[in-house]
Amino acid sequence: MSVNPILKGDFPDPDVIRVGDTYYMVSTTMHFMPGGVILRSFDLIHWEIASHIYDKLDSTKGQTLSGDSNIYGKGMWAATIRYHNHTFYVLFVANDTGKTYLYTAQNVEGPWEKQNIKGFYHDCSLLFDENRVFLVYGGTQIHLTELKSDLSGPKAGGLNRVIIKETGKYTLGYEGAHIYKINGKYYVFLIHSPGYGWFRTQAAFVSDSLEGEFRGRDVLRDDIGYRNQGVAQGGIVDTPDGEWYGILFQDRGAVGRIPVLVPVTWKDDFPVFGIGGKVPDTIVTKSTRPDYKYKPLYSSDDFHYPKSGDQNVKLKDVWEFNHEPDSRLWSVTQRPGAYRIQSGKISDRLEQAVNTLTQRMKFPGCEIIVTLDGSQLKPGDYAGLCALQGCFGLIGMKREEWGRYLVMIGRQEGDQGKEYARIPVNQETVTLKLVANFQQMKDEVEFYYLSGSEWKKLGITQKLYFKLDHFTGCRAGLYLYSTKQTGGIADFMDFQYHYTD
Repeated sequence: MSVNPILKGDFPDPDVIRVGDTYYMVSTTMHFMPGGVILRSFDLIHWEIASHIYDKLDSTKGQTLSGDSNIYGKGMWAATIRYHNHTFYVLFVANDTGKTYLYTAQNVEGPWEKQNIKGFYHDCSLLFDENRVFLVYGGTQIHLTELKSDLSGPKAGGLNRVIIKETGKYTLGYEGAHIYKINGKYYVFLIHSPGYGWFRTQAAFVSDSLEGEFRGRDVLRDDIGYRNQGVAQGGIVDTPDGEWYGILFQDRGAVGRIPVLVPVTWKDDFPVFGIGGKVPDTIVTKSTRPDYKYKPLYSSDDFHYPKSGDQNVKLKDVWEFNHEPDSRLWSVTQRPGAYRIQSGKISDRLEQAVNTLTQRMKFPGCEIIVTLDGSQLKPGDYAGLCALQGCFGLIGMKREEWGRYLVMIGRQEGDQGKEYARIPVNQETVTLKLVANFQQMKDEVEFYYLSGSEWKKLGITQKLYFKLDHFTGCRAGLYLYSTKQTGGIADFMDFQYHYTD
């Protein structure tokens, strides 16, 4: 049994499939890398990270944080995952490059092969229908386009039509398409927000053929009693026993967009979401592997990673870098038991710091502790622990010509970040903590440092916001950036992630 939402972190835009006894879910990772996270489950409730699709995408200036370039609010969006002829397919667009990417693999762990599909297909969904291939995509107007057999682009003379249009008043037009062929009929699932106010609403359409009329209506308008947020957008999947479920998501403020499991039944060949039109608070499913032990989605790390030969060290799957990392300038082997960052560029703010290592924060709250050795920082360097979002907050050590300080910086809307507190420190090693509270969208984070055996708060209580500027849930991050000269080093040790289920 589980309590909805099933996952407590930012795994938006889910698409889900079943291969044999195993469920796979892909989720948006935006500007974080490795990107295109794929989760695995045997009961649709408990999940673990199975793989990431790519370590880096195109290594553009924005993706690598070159100079002042970045891809916040862009990057990889809303993938579709399918399994066809013993091959996994993941397809998505990147809003910074304006390209559509297709990755294929024989095993979900990879290796994944990359190619581009000619055109740009917003919120696309892939359908294999006998010996033909189609994409459904778009916003407000939903398009159906037939692809070449090699999926390199649209098929000349192939089917290409608008199948669904938003009519009437709406705050958000139809998007987030997912298409399926079930029992000879074609189903398209969409999100929209009809009317004048925001409410995430799930819709479904059905047709007897791809050339025919798609008829549909709203099938779920419920917020699980959570602040009028609604639940919608995602895929559906069947169990080996023939039951159906949808994995949709709900906006939960600064922590991000969280997956919700919804039972789906069928009446007159049309889907019925929920029970009595509502998402159940608790849900019970049957596991295909009842004794399976899942790896955690959020994890502490002592940074002890063995290295064999010339192979690069692979960090725990829970970690993702903010933008593409520079592999020359981070290590967990130069100093065993430490995550080391060396600065390689001049930057005046956290958001342009290369090799910031992040984990998702967890609803309804979490506490994160890390020890920083700043003995090799150079004047003008900042290093420490952050809550990474558009309106970020951080605590860290700042090295000045005349000494070291602990500082707390917060960014409010309209500024680039302001120092709210500063205290001198005599030691080169400090232990830092953040405490985040996302309950009922309180969306606050506080920062502390360890003084003897006592935790002392530094600076303000930073308000966090989920906004389109980053378009991701808040992450905890380990950072270093240099404002005057490059070459400084920060070592992070004993990363502790605490939360309650």
